[in-house]
Amino acid sequence: MVTLLIGKKGTGKTKRLIALANEAVAASSGNVVVIEKGAKLTYDVTHKARLIDTEQYTIAGYDMLYGFISGICAGNYDVTDILVDSTFKICSEGIGGLEEFTKKLQALAESSNTNIVLLISADESDIPESINAVCQKV
Repeated sequence: MVTLLIGKKGTGKTKRLIALANEAVAASSGNVVVIEKGAKLTYDVTHKARLIDTEQYTIAGYDMLYGFISGICAGNYDVTDILVDSTFKICSEGIGGLEEFTKKLQALAESSNTNIVLLISADESDIPESINAVCQKV
């Protein structure tokens, strides 16, 4: 399942993502991965979650991020949750490529039995209706 955490800057999305990550770790019998741009969540997310900084792997764009997430799922059968902070900072294409990206992620989430959460910094009205049919919102 793909879940979108949508809101404008300053609405508490990152705090909610941190809470979701910590809740997932407590409830999961497997591994939880948090992907971020820059190492800013190090002290907020429990040490039991795997934090990955996209800058260390020079990940930029939806295609690279999808490949990276696919690799995580392929390499670790026991990943139950993947949370992505600052999706638009990692993927400069913004809303333009989001629809195709979420469709591909939904198929991946179903085949790998993984919950994926994307933090989207935008107004909810800017998100195309077609994405709402594919993803849940928090």
